[in-house]
Amino acid sequence: MGTSIDRIEFTDKDYRRFSGRLRDNISALRRVVARPGWGQGDVSIGAELELYVVDRLGRPLHINQEIQKEINDPQLTLELNRYNLEYNFLPVLASDHCFHATERQALDALERINACADKWYGTTVPVGILPTLQQADTGYQAMTKLPRYEALTRELTKIRGGPFQIDIKGEEPIDLKMEDVTLEGANTSFQIHLKVAPQEFASTYNALQLVTPLVLALSANSPILFGHRLWQETRIPLFKQSIDCRRPDPLHPRPARVNYGHSWLRLGAVELFCECVYLYRPILPLLSDEDPMEVLDRGGIPQLNELRLQQGSVWLWNRPVYDPVDGGHLRIEMRALPAGPSVADMMANAALLIGLTMVVKERINRLLPAIPFDYCIRNFYRAAELGLDAELIWPSTTQSEPTYHKVGDIIRDLLPRVPEHLAKAGFVAEDFAPFLEIARERLETGQTGSRWQLAKLNELEKELPRDKALAEMLKQYQQFSSGNLPVARWH
Repeated sequence: MGTSIDRIEFTDKDYRRFSGRLRDNISALRRVVARPGWGQGDVSIGAELELYVVDRLGRPLHINQEIQKEINDPQLTLELNRYNLEYNFLPVLASDHCFHATERQALDALERINACADKWYGTTVPVGILPTLQQADTGYQAMTKLPRYEALTRELTKIRGGPFQIDIKGEEPIDLKMEDVTLEGANTSFQIHLKVAPQEFASTYNALQLVTPLVLALSANSPILFGHRLWQETRIPLFKQSIDCRRPDPLHPRPARVNYGHSWLRLGAVELFCECVYLYRPILPLLSDEDPMEVLDRGGIPQLNELRLQQGSVWLWNRPVYDPVDGGHLRIEMRALPAGPSVADMMANAALLIGLTMVVKERINRLLPAIPFDYCIRNFYRAAELGLDAELIWPSTTQSEPTYHKVGDIIRDLLPRVPEHLAKAGFVAEDFAPFLEIARERLETGQTGSRWQLAKLNELEKELPRDKALAEMLKQYQQFSSGNLPVARWH
C-alpha cells in the first residue's frame, strides 16, 4: 500500500482490466518460481518500524510530512495518519550479524527522526497503540493527505456500504462506529521480513503460522485504546475491524481482508498469491505498462506490479512477498508483532520468532495432522487477548486428542533448541544469543510491555485521574524506551 498513485476514482472498465492483468501476473509468477535456481541464496532479514509522533504532553502531533521532507531519507515513509511514520531498514544477511546490524539501523534512525521532530517540540514513540490516543485523534482530519489513502478510504467504505464497527471485549469493553478507516492508523508494528527459498516456503510458512501466537503473547504491547483496558494485544482485533469492509451477510459470508489465513499451506507461495487474487476484489485497479509474459520470454524478471499492489491490500498477518529486485526472490513479511517497547525488545522478538520457526520447521509436516488450522487461528486470537495468561493448543505426535498448554511452558520447552537451529540456518551465535537472553528474561519475569503499562496505570490511578495517569505512564515509558532498556527491567 506504499505505492504512490495519482487517481482516487476508478471505472468498471478499470476493475475488469485489472482483474485480467492479475491473472496474467499469476501465470507469470508460476513460470518465475519454476525457474531452476530462482530465489536461492543466503538467508537475510529486513524490517519496518512504524512510529507515533507525539508532542511534549504525549499527544499525537501531525507533522509526519514535515519530518519526511526535512530528513529527505527514502527509507522514511508516510503512514495513514499524520502522526505516524514508518522506517524501512536495509536488508542484512544472516551471516552479517543481522540482528545487531538492524538494531544499529533502528537506533540511528530514531536519533535522526527525534532530532528533527524536536524542531516542532515533538518526539517518536514505538508502541503498539498510543496509550494517550483519544477518539478525537482519528477521522478524516487526521489522515495523511495522499491520493493512495484517499482512494483506500473511498473504496473500502464503498464496499462496506456503511460505517465500520469496532466492538472489542475486555476489562473495559469498547463499542463504536467509524465512518472511515483512519482507526487502522492507530496500530503500529515492527514487521520482520525473512527471505525464503521457493522449495522451503510451505514448510517455513506453516511453521511460522504455528509459532506466531507464542511470540505474540510474549511481545504484547497494546493493552489500551481510548483509555479502555482491552486485550493484551488490542492491535489484532482493532486492525481487523477498522478496515473490515464485509457487509453483514450470514448467508453469504466473505473472507476478511485482515486474516490469519484459510488453511495450512499445501504446495508453496503461489497458492497464497492465488488466494489474494481469487478471494478479494481489487481496491486500487492501477495498470502498469509491463507485459510480464514478454519480459519472461526475453529471459527477464517481471515486476508483477498489479499482483504486488493487490497483495498490499490484503493484510495477512504473515504475508508472502514477491520481490523482483536483483533477480528476484520470495520472502515472508511477519506483521503480527507490535512496535516497542524498546529496540532491544523488538530485536529479541525477531530472533525468537525466526528461531522458533526454524525449530518447528524440521518436523512441521508430522505436526500438522495433530492441529487443524482452525485451532491455530484460535491460538492466535487467544494469545492476543490474554498474552502470557493464554493456554494454547499445541500439537504432539504422541497425543490422542488436542491438548491445551500454558504459552510460557511451550516457549520454555522449545527455547533451548533455538540456538542450534538458528546457527544451522546461517545466523551467527554471538549475534542472536544476547537477544534470545532478553526474550528469556521477559519470559521468566512475566513482564511484557502490556503488563507493564497496565500495572503502571493501576499504580498511578491511585493518585491521578485516568487521563493524567495515562500521560504520566507514557512519559515513563518513553524514558525507558529511549534508553533501549529491555522491558523486563522496567520498574
